Amino acid sequence: MLSCLILLHSNKINSPVFFNISSIQAEMVTARTIDLRSDTVTKPTESMRLAMSKAEVDDDVLIYDPTARQLENEMARITGKEAALFVPSGTMGNLISVLVHCEIRGSEVILGNNSHIHIYENGGISTIGGVHPRPVMNNDDGTMDIDLIQSAIRNPNFEICYPKTRLICLENSHANTGGRCLSVQYTDRVGEIVKKHGLKLHIDGARIFNAAVALGVPVHRLVQAADSVSVCLSKGLGAPVGSVIVGTKTFIDRARILRKTLGGGMRQVGILCAAALVALQENVQKLAIDHNNAKTLAEGLNKIKGLSVNLTTVETNIVYFEILEGSHITALKLGKIMEDHGILLMPDSSSRVRIVVHHQVSASDVQYTLSCIKQAMTGVADENGDK
Repeated sequence: MLSCLILLHSNKINSPVFFNISSIQAEMVTARTIDLRSDTVTKPTESMRLAMSKAEVDDDVLIYDPTARQLENEMARITGKEAALFVPSGTMGNLISVLVHCEIRGSEVILGNNSHIHIYENGGISTIGGVHPRPVMNNDDGTMDIDLIQSAIRNPNFEICYPKTRLICLENSHANTGGRCLSVQYTDRVGEIVKKHGLKLHIDGARIFNAAVALGVPVHRLVQAADSVSVCLSKGLGAPVGSVIVGTKTFIDRARILRKTLGGGMRQVGILCAAALVALQENVQKLAIDHNNAKTLAEGLNKIKGLSVNLTTVETNIVYFEILEGSHITALKLGKIMEDHGILLMPDSSSRVRIVVHHQVSASDVQYTLSCIKQAMTGVADENGDK
């Protein structure tokens, strides 16, 4: 793009002043981006940045970092477990947890066929840990049928052929089914199976706070039956980096060694943990607002010609919508049109789009998004769609 220059005569000086029109116009038209791709895209708040700048730190590998200890103690308290460990990511947290429970190579873990561990974590439990996945079909609500779980447990009397079942993994909330929540009653039933067969239970609780808020149940009660839980701090809670895994003191002692083995033993992590502590203090209470905004968005999308949302699946902050057959637009094309309006979406297939609401998406952002999507689908904008 060519730049234009304006020559102005100053009253105070005789030299000309040049202004780059293209840069001025660019500043004037720059609008806030509404990023709905995921709740991982949040930016650290000012209070987080301030806490990070003032964080008291030391060497976390040597277990001396005081801010890391504060965060871990707080997460252990919230989840009702003995101990906790800060890790760089949820993927590492899940991997460490599975490997601690399945120390013997060739062990088997039962998990959902549509779970994050099974699909999105690079097969790490197999490639790094030598753990065999035994997938069971996830239902539309994120659960696995109790009978199917029980039948997937290997007969210990036939170990000459079978891998040994050592672990069951659940995910709460369940991302790929739209952020559906597993109830206390369901998790407790899986816990009973685990105890009956001498197994362990790990919960991928990347969005466990979303589930707790949506169900009106404290986090510690939701994970009471679990031997370990991974909790993401950089999704709905909005911290910039990290997850925490929780469990018994013995479990965490072994997890700490594995964290170092995998390259996750960092040093002055208190800088990151300080932001996470702010997230726990300030953003948990905002999750209910996220859920309400997601429901408003889902209801609005469902009213737009050519789109369909199963409203019963919208329990937390994740919305999937379908572009109906016969529409003139694909998910990828819709995403590109929305990007021109400053709205970022995540196409899930040629006809399916995922939207995730977080605390940096406002109610007015939701209305503006609905207006833009309606205009793209029908050519008509909502009257109050102005941002």
